[in-house]
Amino acid sequence: MRTAIAAVVVGLSLTACSGTRDDAAPPADSASPSSATPAPMPAADTATATLMTANGRELGTLTLTDVSGGIQVAGRLSGLPPGEHAIHLHTTGQCEAPFTSAGGHWNPTGRQHGTDNPEGPHFADMPNIMVASDSSVSIMARTPGGTLRGENALLDDDGAAVVIHAGPDDYRTDPAGDAGARIACGVVTGR
Repeated sequence: MRTAIAAVVVGLSLTACSGTRDDAAPPADSASPSSATPAPMPAADTATATLMTANGRELGTLTLTDVSGGIQVAGRLSGLPPGEHAIHLHTTGQCEAPFTSAGGHWNPTGRQHGTDNPEGPHFADMPNIMVASDSSVSIMARTPGGTLRGENALLDDDGAAVVIHAGPDDYRTDPAGDAGARIACGVVTGR
């Protein structure tokens, strides 16, 4: 009996000294890959512009978001004349009819207008929009560069505007693509 008790005591002692247990928790400073919390992604910088006609009729709101390589402009507008129209970003956050108060095209790099111009494009330049026969358009366009804030920023001390023109952009004629009169404008406001 003494031998059996001694064997049990020695066995328990060895188990206690070995430091291994099936239900042992990992040390506090070790991290399990499956339990690690991923770092949060930074929120994209955004701004909005509510577009209006020269007589003050609201057309809808566009959202501007920093994306890789430029600014995405997205949203749905209604109340525009059907057909193809130019859409550009302008340097001044003012929209007093006939919208010349919005200034020229946003062009922080000093290029000429148009993606088909060998000396272009402006960061303001985006593809034409096609307004449907019901006067509505869904917009999903991107500038060829720039950011809302930071290097080559759209939003500076005097703001910025989104402008829609009466006609299409020809993508090559400096300074505005021969797009005609400005028929809608929205001041860009940041969040």
